[in-house]
Amino acid sequence: MPAATRRVDVRGPRFGAAVTTVVLLVVLITGSGWLLAAQGVVFAVGAFAGLRRAPYGLLFAHLVRPRLGPPTAFEDEAPPRFAQAVGLVFALVGVIGYLSGVTALGMAATALALAAAFLNAAFAYCLGCEMYLLVARLRKPAV
Repeated sequence: MPAATRRVDVRGPRFGAAVTTVVLLVVLITGSGWLLAAQGVVFAVGAFAGLRRAPYGLLFAHLVRPRLGPPTAFEDEAPPRFAQAVGLVFALVGVIGYLSGVTALGMAATALALAAAFLNAAFAYCLGCEMYLLVARLRKPAV
């Protein structure tokens, strides 16, 4: 099935965003470019291999979802995958900042990614998903 038609339990990306929020908070507190690089790998797997293969998606599928009731809502996987790609860009910029000694750049990129992850985790508002939908609307030819 093509990635654009895959559907995911809406609770999965939100769980991933909660874990990401914690990881990015630890990055900001510790200034660890290497931890941010690890989070970048998580973003890359989610963006390119799919949410089901991403580490947080696997945690959700095997440890969290079996303890919850059956899913009541699904969403297209494409917008959250796009959001993972956006997170990867911020993680790469942050890693470059931290590892090159431009700590302010690392902190700024991490803080922006943290804000987006927190919005998704706490309020189910996915900024990257909204960006995906906006780009999709802009790409549609006018009738």
